[in-house]
Amino acid sequence: MVNKSELIKKIEFWLTVVLGGWAIRWVYFTNRFKAQGSHYYLDALNKGQSVILAIWHGRLLGPFMYLAGNEFYGLAGTHKDAELISRIGKKIGWRFVRGSSTERGREAYLDMLRKLKSPATLVYITPDGPKGPAKQCKPGVIRAAQATGAIIIPVACHSTKFRGFINWDTFVVAKAFARTEIIFGPPVNFTEDMDYTARADLLTTELNKLEKQADERTGN
Repeated sequence: MVNKSELIKKIEFWLTVVLGGWAIRWVYFTNRFKAQGSHYYLDALNKGQSVILAIWHGRLLGPFMYLAGNEFYGLAGTHKDAELISRIGKKIGWRFVRGSSTERGREAYLDMLRKLKSPATLVYITPDGPKGPAKQCKPGVIRAAQATGAIIIPVACHSTKFRGFINWDTFVVAKAFARTEIIFGPPVNFTEDMDYTARADLLTTELNKLEKQADERTGN
């Protein structure tokens, strides 16, 4: 027998996926996207090189919508918000690797490595996700690049009109009819003598630099 409260929760979640997905798609459909540096990831994919796109968690939604329909991979956790995003993403042409540091972490990491070892695969990652601390790189993105030979391309995004939802970071969602600026930076190149801390510091510096540029271009 189905528990009534559980049934209500399932219906509420289904409505959130349907209505939330529709609302997000409509908002970003009205946005004017301006992307710079797309050639960095496109050139790599055209050469058969796998790519890790790295962006801070709070700014992930703009490029997520911009890149929809390409059957790229996103890395999503197993919590409720990640389930919502992944269900919406599947409807607009994303594929997902599911797992987090607290659940299915090793399985998700190994699955991501298998995918990146295939030619011309793109995986979209938030180095500080899914639970922060904000703008602090976790080891996964750098170790995945080392293990597979994939290149890391930093990404930043902001919109001229937006809402910020505060949790452990500020999650940015564009408003309707905004201009959304996306900046793809050149690949982050690590030297062999760099330890993990130095590599994380370099990636953090590049992500923060691009985010500052996106802020300036949108008047924020």
